[in-house]
Amino acid sequence: MSDPSLPGSIEPVHPHEVWIIKPSPPRWWIHIGLLLATLMSTTLVGAHIQSNFVSRQLAFSINDDLSSFLSSVWHDPSRMLAGLPFSLTLMFILMAHEMGHYLYARHYRVNATLPYFIPFPSLIGTLGAFIRIKSPIPSRSALFDIGIAGPIAGFIPACIAVVTGIPLSQPLALAVGASDNQPGYPLFFSLAARSLHIGSPLSSLSLHPIAAAGWVGLFATALNLLPGGQLDGGHIFYSIFPKLHRWASLLTVATLLVLSEYCFWVWSLWAVILWITSYHPPVPSRPAISKPRRWIGVFAIAMLTLSFIPAPFSHNSGREVWPDFRGQMREMFRGVGDHARRLLHRP
Repeated sequence: MSDPSLPGSIEPVHPHEVWIIKPSPPRWWIHIGLLLATLMSTTLVGAHIQSNFVSRQLAFSINDDLSSFLSSVWHDPSRMLAGLPFSLTLMFILMAHEMGHYLYARHYRVNATLPYFIPFPSLIGTLGAFIRIKSPIPSRSALFDIGIAGPIAGFIPACIAVVTGIPLSQPLALAVGASDNQPGYPLFFSLAARSLHIGSPLSSLSLHPIAAAGWVGLFATALNLLPGGQLDGGHIFYSIFPKLHRWASLLTVATLLVLSEYCFWVWSLWAVILWITSYHPPVPSRPAISKPRRWIGVFAIAMLTLSFIPAPFSHNSGREVWPDFRGQMREMFRGVGDHARRLLHRP
């Protein structure tokens, strides 16, 4: 039996419950190529973070020495080896997250690809990773398990990296540039510093590269757990409250827009992404979400609370990073809105 609306050949394992699509062979060269490219980009960023750590600067600082640092790496590529503590830690966190999704998808015989890593020239060297689900999810219970497995699998090594890296961090040098990127810290960082009896405020520390990788891992966990759209948090929320999913997505969009105004402009981009993906494909309701899974859902809320950062970056002066760009973005969205209103009121 086949369904022309679905790709590939289909066979029923239990005809009254689930349709399973036979997976296509993975294109290994794409996955390996992206993995190596992301390893390279994060190692380069990690080498710069290590350089900042040695000079006791902020971990994600982009200072005047960046051009000379890139020039030195070009002439002596072996300097990139210093970036491996950051790179390998971050890559392990991202891999653990995606493999959590992948293994649970395989458990439910859902056709899913291996992780695609995304190299990107940024403060962290990557835009993360993702897997593609290429067949229907058989039930809301399966959707819940697949959705939450990734955040849990990534959250644990990120926390271990933070606990390992904070004691290795050191006080900042006295002369820290006013334009440097001062990271904000999630609640877990504060709790870890207190339990480890770190006397210095987090804002006065030059993070060790392992702690910096843990920071990125927690931030990625928080982004994925936002309860909206087709993010992991959106899947979890839909599996428990399917009728409220769209309203939760819109509320999350509104919250991100407020945060973009007062905390960090990038939240406006995430708001747009969530608004575009606010629709969730229907998933069969049986078997229903069990009570233990609902308690695990509470743990998802705890992970989001511990890892969310309202203002990921700001200047040391307290002002937001790239305020001029935020103003340009605001003007662009205002112009788009004005144009849309004119089109709607055109006779």
